[in-house]
Amino acid sequence: MTVTGPDFIALQVQDVEAAARFYEERLGLRRAPTAPPGAVVFATEPIPFAVRSPLPGTDLAAAQPRPGVGVALWFAAGDAQVLHDELVVAGVTVLAPPADSPFGRTFTFVDPEGYAITVHDRG
Repeated sequence: MTVTGPDFIALQVQDVEAAARFYEERLGLRRAPTAPPGAVVFATEPIPFAVRSPLPGTDLAAAQPRPGVGVALWFAAGDAQVLHDELVVAGVTVLAPPADSPFGRTFTFVDPEGYAITVHDRG
């Protein structure tokens, strides 16, 4: 038996509602109509994305200042440069400024929980 690839992505966060508001207000994601308890699922395609309370045994405080080290999470956007500029105005920390790449224009920012998120616009 083999797997076919990623089917669901969730970030474990300390404050689910604050994280959900960030992704709604700053990235424009929309909540899916249903979600399990302790999670906010977004209607993203082709793979659903969520923020959720930590699973038992997960110590997010021990992972600070940057949880998810070693994981690269990318979001597609219509225009990475415009999103970058909006996030900068909002005071969001940018780790890597916009640059052209084989994947379009990319940049990396830090979400409120400390996760590094890369955005690209597929050029």
